[in-house]
Amino acid sequence: MNIYPDLFLTFAKVGVMTFGGGYAMLPILQREVVENKGWATEEELTDYFAIGQCTPGIIAVNTATFIGQKNKGVPGGIIATLGLVFPSLIIISLLAGIITTFSHLAWVAHAFGGIRVCVCVLILNAVVKLFKKAVIDAPTMVIFLVVALGSFFTAISPVAFVLAAAALGIALKNVGVKK
Repeated sequence: MNIYPDLFLTFAKVGVMTFGGGYAMLPILQREVVENKGWATEEELTDYFAIGQCTPGIIAVNTATFIGQKNKGVPGGIIATLGLVFPSLIIISLLAGIITTFSHLAWVAHAFGGIRVCVCVLILNAVVKLFKKAVIDAPTMVIFLVVALGSFFTAISPVAFVLAAAALGIALKNVGVKK
């Protein structure tokens, strides 16, 4: 199959099946991009998510762009990105009028409550998968704990945490601590 339609359709499938944003997309991206297509390794996907968190824009869109670019250059990045956002544009356009018309109904509010719970579980699943791949020894556990506690109890920017964690990872590698 031609890679461009495959990129578009794969990311459109991810985009249409995912509710809750970039973090909720991680399990689906992992299955489609790593397991089914082999376009990236789990480590690369984790790196793309980390970089996507630090760069302007939506994490899942940035990740799609990175994966598409890795496989087919700039055109691949554009096609993957368009594939990811296309279903959302169509669905949001169709639902916008319906939601405002029926948002006062109790069953609509309850449906959204259920969707929010589902999204929380999808995000937790993504966190557990990322944790298993990222926290592999004592130094990475220390980095995890420092960042987790710092992000819970301070208002420091996530970008600062990522940069500090990157610097600490480099420092630990240079002093001979294996990661």
